[in-house]
This record gives sequence, C-alpha cells and structure tokens, in this order.
Amino acid sequence: MILKHDNERKALITSLFTADPSAHVFNGKIYIYPSHDLNIPVADDDDGEQYMMEDYHVLSMDDLDAECIDNGLALSKDDVPWVDKQMWAPDAVYKNGKYYLVFPAKDKDGIFRIGVAESDSPVGPFKPQSDYIKGSFSIDPAVLVDDDGRTYCYNGGLWGGQLEMWQSGSFDRDAHRPEGDELALGPMFAEFSDDMTCFITEPKHLQILDENGEPLKAKDEDRRFFEGPWVHKFNGKYVLSYSTGSTHYICYAEGDRPDGPFVYKGRVMEPVKGWTTHHSILEIDGEWYMFYHDIERSGVTHARDVKYTKLNIDKDGHIETVHPYETY
Repeated sequence: MILKHDNERKALITSLFTADPSAHVFNGKIYIYPSHDLNIPVADDDDGEQYMMEDYHVLSMDDLDAECIDNGLALSKDDVPWVDKQMWAPDAVYKNGKYYLVFPAKDKDGIFRIGVAESDSPVGPFKPQSDYIKGSFSIDPAVLVDDDGRTYCYNGGLWGGQLEMWQSGSFDRDAHRPEGDELALGPMFAEFSDDMTCFITEPKHLQILDENGEPLKAKDEDRRFFEGPWVHKFNGKYVLSYSTGSTHYICYAEGDRPDGPFVYKGRVMEPVKGWTTHHSILEIDGEWYMFYHDIERSGVTHARDVKYTKLNIDKDGHIETVHPYETY
C-alpha cells in the first residue's frame, strides 16, 4: 500500500506510551482519546494485570499531516471516587454542548465498570460523575451518537475484561468461559440517557452471525468477538468492528440496526506487533482512516504507541484488509 501521509503508520507521539485510540473530529480538528500505558516491570498475564493505567491524556492534530500534541492530564483515577485502578480504553462524544469521556475502570471490589466524565473542552479537564453507570460492567466502551441523536454504548472484553463473568446476570469470578461449539459471547449494547447519566435500556449481548446466519461459536477464534468494539455507519449500515484477541485480528460485521444482528464480513487488519489490537474508524475529509496501536517502538506488551492508516472501502462497504507493515 502506498502511504499518503508522512506520519502514517508511525508512532504519533513518543513522549509517553498510548494505546486503544478512539479518534474523533470535533470542530474540524482530530482528537484522540487513548489509554495511557505505564512501562512498569510487571509480568504479563491473561487477566491484564500488566495494564495498570492511572489516567487519561487527550491527543490532538490539526490534520493528518500535523504534529500530534499531548494536551496533558485530562482525568486521573484520583479524581474518580469509585475507581480503584486500571483505567483502560476510553471513548468520547460531543452532545448537548458538552464533551463526555466514557471510560472503564475497576471499582473498589475489583469489578470493571463504566464511568462518564464531562468537560466544556474536548481536551478536558473532565469532571467525573460521582458513581459508575448503574448496570454497567466489563471494558472498552465505544459510544455512537446516531443520526437521530440517540446515543448507544457498545462495550465488552473477555478474560481480563470480565465479560464472561456476567453470563448469569451477576458477577461470578469462576464463571465458565464459552468454548468449542458453545456460542461465542458478543459485545454488550445499551442506550444512554440524553444527559449521559444512566442507561435507559438493559445491557444485552449483540449477535455476530456467519454467512449462513448462524451465530459464531467460541471455537471460531479467527472471527469471534473478544474485545475492543467500535461502530461506525456507512451507507446507512451499522458497521461493528472488533478485536479477536487471542488470534490478534481486527474484523468487521454489518447490521441494519444499531443493535444488530451483525453479519460477519471480513478482516480489517492483520496482526500488529504486540498481543492486543484495539482501534477506531472514522471519516476525515471524505476518506476513511483507522487509528490503532502496536509495540514496534518498545517491544513491551504494555508499552504501546498510537498510529493511523488509511482504509480503502469500496462503494458496497467492503474494507480492504490492512497489512500493517507492508508499504511500498
């Protein structure tokens, strides 16, 4: 793939480690809401204890060729009464004249919840609500403000993200992980209130179907959902993209409604260097781009860098698979 921009597929900022980028255009400028990695000597494990993030910094760019700026501390765990640790991948939206940062973190009981903080500025500082969103659980919130103004939250992550621990409707650390021919767990879906203070629908699992209309199974690790959902719209369709986690792909599926069902369509990106894959997709000046991360600079699983690349999407919505280290 011929790269269009000089800083495409390069670390956008090197003064700190950032990951899980949720990118948006507000008032003609690009804002990136990543998690802030700490390169600390912690052993990797499947529960993600190496990801001990404590705060958020908002990045911004005047355009895709401009320098990426770190706008400083936007929100810290010390600002949020209910948070104990691990402020993982956030997202942000603009509505009602406010900017809302939507983020996951572990509460004092070690359970991941979703919180909301607001600001008059896209770079913060953000003032958190006093408690997490009631009924929320797991990680990786992605928020879509639809054309009619309704606001939807997509979230969830397996293993360290605790999604499978809620299959019974209450938290169970020893819950069975779906395997083999059992149905794979999809991401969670709920609608936010207009003021972003609560869910007005009960969170529910979304279905991702194969080409025959059958739900994906747990053993289908190349296609099933693991974490990092993102939803954008293309030609009136809702496009759900996500990480397959253990196989390190970013895949996508399409649906006619915000709550699906979604039909699997293919891969957006082949594996990057590092274990995790997490991304966002948005349109900038009539072209589509994906923001993502890898560990090419550090070689350390939990010391990642945000990057971006152009996406080629045809008129029918088919996304050409990105090979992240293939350039010519």
